[in-house]
Amino acid sequence: MTRQIKHAGIATSRGKEHVRRVTVDDVPRATVLFVHGNCSSSAFWDSVLLALPDDVAGVAVDLRGYGDSEPRPIDATRGVQDFADDLEALAGHLAPALDGGPLLAVAHSAGAAVVLQAATDHPDLFAGILLEAPMSPYGFGGTHGPDGAPNAPDFAGSGGGTANPDFVAAIAAGDRSDGPGSPRDVLRRFYVADPASLGDDEEALLDSVLSTRTGDDFYPGDTTSSDTWPFLAPGTRGMNNAISPKFCDVSGFARSGATAPVLWVHGAVDAIVSDTSALDLAQLGAVGVVPGWPGADAAPPQPMVGQTRAVLDLYAAAGGSYREVELAGVGHSPHLEAREEFLSLLVGLVDEVADPKEDR
Repeated sequence: MTRQIKHAGIATSRGKEHVRRVTVDDVPRATVLFVHGNCSSSAFWDSVLLALPDDVAGVAVDLRGYGDSEPRPIDATRGVQDFADDLEALAGHLAPALDGGPLLAVAHSAGAAVVLQAATDHPDLFAGILLEAPMSPYGFGGTHGPDGAPNAPDFAGSGGGTANPDFVAAIAAGDRSDGPGSPRDVLRRFYVADPASLGDDEEALLDSVLSTRTGDDFYPGDTTSSDTWPFLAPGTRGMNNAISPKFCDVSGFARSGATAPVLWVHGAVDAIVSDTSALDLAQLGAVGVVPGWPGADAAPPQPMVGQTRAVLDLYAAAGGSYREVELAGVGHSPHLEAREEFLSLLVGLVDEVADPKEDR
């Protein structure tokens, strides 16, 4: 069967969501809900949607502020709750089509926090979860240690002010150049380890990045000043404040009562989510890019991977289960850089959930 991606606008109690989907001729063995990360959209999942097994349905959603979903402001004081509530409403809309079959979630980067929040709120929502290069459960920037302790009381070093204003302006302008710091340059240097892995999809992926809505209510959000280095703290609106540790903490997933198997897939050379992230201001201070760094005692880089591992260890101890797969030579987007291996891992999770051994 030749798969085709269909676009649809779905009205839920939360607003009108735009989705990409692939359907099956009969009742799907399983349905996979794909959730993108920051500065991207559902288009990032096109290659995976088209490669799904013929008996597996797929739905990729544009989060609010991205792609073609109805633009709605992001209340950062709720953390990622706005997104999670949207996702839960969409899942409810999809429920009749599942016909009792399992719903799995695949979440990339910041989208992982959204899925974990939704799974915390509704522990039985997902039968399986694949976290791809997930943002730390304690948000992005400004924390240290395995339990996400803040570097400063006001969470300095996180929030809307952490975004490069030139990059934000270039997105707003629809810049398609390849100059330093342009959206295309960032796509090539940060989203993947090897730009060649983008292949023929580069223009469509750039379209996806450029679909990001900008401003105080969207990306990156507003900001406030701080007396603590790097002298900026999170505001209350927009995406980067929603993922600030001041408001975003989804570590409660570990003890939520959820027991769905979790597959954690990440690249060994991820430049965005790592224990030495090139987008963490503390790490940039440590290597001399951002001046005035007060040292590792005052502003240590965030151990993003270590924090994820610590929370998933707690999840396993509480009755859940997880498996970690690190891919050598791969950066922030394994589904683009190691496509066949990523798909094999995803299909394996679908098989585990939809065809448990005792039923075979």
